[in-house]
Amino acid sequence: MIATYAKLVVTAVIWGGTWVAARIAVQEVPPLGVAVWRFFLAATSLLVLVRWHHGRLPVLDRRELLLVIGLGASGIFIYNLFFLYGIQHIPAGRGALVVATTPVITLLAAAWLLREGMTRLKVLGSALALLGCLTVIGRGDPLAPLRGQIGSGDLLILGCALMWSIYTLIGRLGTESLARRNLGALVMTAYASCAGFLMLLVTALIIAPAQLVPHYSLPAWSAIVFLGLLGTTLGFTWFAAAVQRIGAQRASIFINLVPVAAVLQGALLLHERLDPSVLAGGLLVIAGVMLIQRPVRNAKEAAA
Repeated sequence: MIATYAKLVVTAVIWGGTWVAARIAVQEVPPLGVAVWRFFLAATSLLVLVRWHHGRLPVLDRRELLLVIGLGASGIFIYNLFFLYGIQHIPAGRGALVVATTPVITLLAAAWLLREGMTRLKVLGSALALLGCLTVIGRGDPLAPLRGQIGSGDLLILGCALMWSIYTLIGRLGTESLARRNLGALVMTAYASCAGFLMLLVTALIIAPAQLVPHYSLPAWSAIVFLGLLGTTLGFTWFAAAVQRIGAQRASIFINLVPVAAVLQGALLLHERLDPSVLAGGLLVIAGVMLIQRPVRNAKEAAA
């Protein structure tokens, strides 16, 4: 059990480091080039893991194939375009604090589309997290984004949060379908990575194939390998294993460490400085997300 929690902490540190790695990579390599090579590495290694774990590459039915395409389009293709183009314009720590609102967006979308219930704590947590996000984007003025004063980088990173929420909701359907055939989330993630990689590759070949020529420096390649093998393959497999051992509720709490890790690594490795208003907004985001992740203990608490 101690090893499981240790791996979750390391996973959070790795995922925080993906923001720093992406920031380093896009300073030299165009975003599409970074994304294509990242998911070439991730998809290949994930397929190897699926083959090793199941002894074969499972064949999907038509419904599952459509789910994989939806996952690849939302969580891999569009997400990474938003992520890598957005991180060109804002600091790594700041971006991680903005995208930390993903659980809130997912919660609100599930309540609206899937008619999932809301508790008072979840309403309060959502309000706190959204206020914190507006404070981060508005650099201390939560009303600034509402007046249209929002940078392109912040807008793209908000798009990341939206895409990952869509990915999460689609993933619920896919995981349930595969569970009936005794196949885990690893299969769906591996195949989604393949689908997203193909979309990224075709887009790059059409728009700017020269971006894919791998004449990158060692720091750029190191960042891409980190994103593909550690941030995607290792991070996912460790997190998925932790969910199986201790449950999704407890494992998800560790995700709150990701923006903290990103801020600290951004300051240490990239010498980023976040002003007090951004840090205050980040604390509101993290506090709000922790509230919505608390389990419901009684009927009174569940009443919204």
